[in-house]
Amino acid sequence: MNSKILYVDDDANILAASRRSLGRKLDITTATGGAEGLDILRREGPFAVVISDMRMPGMDGIEFICAVHKLSPDTVCMMLTGNSDQETAMNAVNKGQIFRFLTKPCHQEVLFSALEAGIKQYRLITAEKELLQKTLTGSIKALAYVLGLVNPKAFARSSRVKPIVKALVRELQLDNPWQYEIAGMLSQIGCIVLPEETIDKVFSGEKLTVKEEDMYASHPQNGRKLLDHIPRLEQCAKMIEHQLERYDTQSEADEATVTGSQIIHAAMDFDMYLSEGLGQQVAATRMREFEGEYNPQMIDILERVSIPEIDEALKGTVKHITVWQLAPGMYSNEDILTVSGTLLVARGNEITQPLIVRLRNFASGVGIKEPFQVLVPRSPAANAA
Repeated sequence: MNSKILYVDDDANILAASRRSLGRKLDITTATGGAEGLDILRREGPFAVVISDMRMPGMDGIEFICAVHKLSPDTVCMMLTGNSDQETAMNAVNKGQIFRFLTKPCHQEVLFSALEAGIKQYRLITAEKELLQKTLTGSIKALAYVLGLVNPKAFARSSRVKPIVKALVRELQLDNPWQYEIAGMLSQIGCIVLPEETIDKVFSGEKLTVKEEDMYASHPQNGRKLLDHIPRLEQCAKMIEHQLERYDTQSEADEATVTGSQIIHAAMDFDMYLSEGLGQQVAATRMREFEGEYNPQMIDILERVSIPEIDEALKGTVKHITVWQLAPGMYSNEDILTVSGTLLVARGNEITQPLIVRLRNFASGVGIKEPFQVLVPRSPAANAA
């Protein structure tokens, strides 16, 4: 694991002495001043630990450490100073997020122990972060896979919506874009409890009965319940819960939730119009006819923005193939059915490796209607496959 240390001081003699005494035991890089230290951090980072002198010309230690945190948030930072003033120390800790504050002159044994503690702290932070990230990623993939198994049409729709949500988030320059993208990808997860016939009617534009309308209206709440207890997905769950609300009657006060739910609402209906064969501008014009339904800013973006994934798909090549010719990165260009007519993959689904395994199992068992149409996008990933 990373154990690199960056030592910054304007005194070259102190840096040389530290390299001699600590260099045999620690992986140490030195820099004479904050500007050089930031340059090294950009070129050779990340570093597990950064230790800086407090009093330096041009850029003092607090300014330097604050800049380090912007470039490398996980790096553990420490401060060395000959100034024993308590207020200075408090400012350094509060503004710079300092792990340890050491006074000069500092004995090499004390400095060595502090640096070792900093490396352990960095490893603890990164290990916990990696574990959480892998757990979160695995949970999302599992939920998406379950949705694809139980309700292929709902999964296909959420897959198509993903690049639309991504484009909106990019144009709006939102913080934490991953939250909005995951909310869009899992926006239909609550549909796993709905009858297939109801989903078919919703996605084909057929009129629903009162009972079916009530069932469909409940899917955002069902989605929130499924995600509520997954760490770091609480905000995504709230966005999903409010996705069917009109723009002019939005009930949720939290800004991120409001924006996220408006993005999903606009993206879902935009995809519906695209699926009917309407062009981007025509779809946006159709949405403007429903005054108060959508955030106008979302429609403005959808009307003008380029969505690379959709553009590439439109440029793709349609092929008739069998299950055994499927490759990841393709898209189903029609419903893929068993010989008895059961839907396995809805039109517009991205073909993934787990999906290929599932389809081949069905082909070896009950049988699949073959050949079927797929779309091969003109992209490096699809061409490589």
